[in-house]
Formats: sequence, structure tokens, C-alpha cells
Amino acid sequence: MDWDRAIEGYLRHLASDRGFSEHSIRGYRGDLDDLARFAQLTAGATLNELDLELLRDWLWRASSAGLAKSTLGRRAAAVRGFTRWLAATGATPADVGARLKAPRADQHLPRVLTRAQMTGILSALIDRAATADVVAVRDLAIIELLYASALRVSELAGLRVGDIDRGRLTLRVLGKGGKERVVPFGVPAAHALDEYLARARPVLAARAEAASDIVFLGARGAPVSTRTVYQLVASLLADQPGTGPSGPHALRHTAATHLLDGGADLRAVQELLGHASLSTTQVYTHVSAERLKQTYANAHPRA
Repeated sequence: MDWDRAIEGYLRHLASDRGFSEHSIRGYRGDLDDLARFAQLTAGATLNELDLELLRDWLWRASSAGLAKSTLGRRAAAVRGFTRWLAATGATPADVGARLKAPRADQHLPRVLTRAQMTGILSALIDRAATADVVAVRDLAIIELLYASALRVSELAGLRVGDIDRGRLTLRVLGKGGKERVVPFGVPAAHALDEYLARARPVLAARAEAASDIVFLGARGAPVSTRTVYQLVASLLADQPGTGPSGPHALRHTAATHLLDGGADLRAVQELLGHASLSTTQVYTHVSAERLKQTYANAHPRA
């Protein structure tokens, strides 16, 4: 089996058997294509000649080029999965990447908005929606749900009308790896969603070339893209104090942190977010601790 066939076979496995998203597949393809070029150009290596030393050289070159530790970690993970699959399918006699390690990623606390900032953002959106602009009505519902249910942008964009249980105030979402979960949303989000479904969505749907049961539609009636949601959130956060990413994930971080600040149980927050590991959720306890320290430093006379 040559490099191209092996990579395509592995990516099909990730998509069909593991339920990886298109975004993840693109990332893995880029990493594995880069490995294949490196192996062929520097060592003329075939798949059967792949070894741990070559993999380490590949990572070292990427590190020397200034790639972030998080990127190196993703590359190492992609290759470990690939070599494990090669060995399992008999394409190579052994899993040569099993002991491949990358530098630990630097730990950066996620960006979190204050409650006052969120109130200001939502108030501005409510004022815009009151003008009866259907896109403004949609935008309010999007931001309310992202914040209320701590959704990933892909989960929001893939939400279907049948996934909404208005009576129970819950959504059924499809998360990473095709895992389904049910998440709650609050009364303000319910009002915004009702307004959107009653007043704005029918207008947007009428502009579409084909019918769709996706909840959130773009200006031309097609299902809203994740790029559109990114642009919306980035525009709302552009003038807000604070550093760090300004995409929809900032609202997910914010929702999780505000829940913990309000006394929510860590495992309940883990379930809401759809994290496979509790350690992933625990980063938000560090965020809450940092916020407490900042408040103490600013407010206590003997800080």
C-alpha cells in the first residue's frame, strides 16, 4: 500500500467508523500529507520503512520551524492514530508510532466574558431584533442559545427543528464523535427562539432554493454556515475588553465558567459540555479561581 492510499483509507475510517467531523478530517489530512512528503523527500521512505526515528525527525523539523506546542501535539496524535490503524489492518508489521511524544501544550486559560459584558451584548442584540430585521432576530436567537446551552458552533449549525423540545426547554445535539446528548436552555433563549421560528425563519426559508429542516438559516435561506456564526460572534466581541480568541467557543467557555461560579457541580457541567473526560472540564475551575484572585486583588484593602 502506498502513502496516498493508506492516508485515504485511514481518513475514511475516521469519518465512517469514528464519526470525526469534516474539520477534524481536514486537519488530519494536512498533517499526514506533510508526513508523507517529509518521509519521501528526506528518506525516500515507504510505509514499511517508516520508523520512530523518522517520526521524531519530522516533529523536530516542525518544532524548529516555530510551530506551537499545541500544533505539535495534534500532529503527534494524528500520526499515532495512523500508525495504530496501519498495524491493525496489516499494512505495517508493527505500530511504529506508539511511543511518539510531543512537547506538552502550553496551558492557556480560555477567554471568559463577565456577566455584565454578556448582558450588554444581549441587550444590544435585543434592540436590533426589535427593528424586525429577520437576520437580527436570528442573531439574537443564535447568541442566546450558544450562551444558554454552551454549544459548539458545529452543534448549533447542525441543529434541526425536530431537535427542539419546547415543552422541556431542551435541545438534542450531535457532538464530537457523533455522540448525542440533550442540553437545557433557559427562558430568555426560549423567547428568542420562539420569535425567530415564528417571525424570521419563515421569511429566510422562503428565499431558499430547497427546503431544509435546519433551524438556523442564512440570509439566502440555506443552512447557516459555521463561518457566518464565527463572524457574528467576532463582531460582537471586537469591542469587548479582554484577550484571547473571539469566536463562538468564547461563549461556550463563558457559559461553563458562569455555571461553576454560580455553584454548578463540575460533573453536571461536564455533561452539559459533552466532554469525554472530567479533566477537560476542570480547566474552568482554574478560570473561576483566577477570576476570584483578580477580584480579591482589586477589592481587598490588604491584597
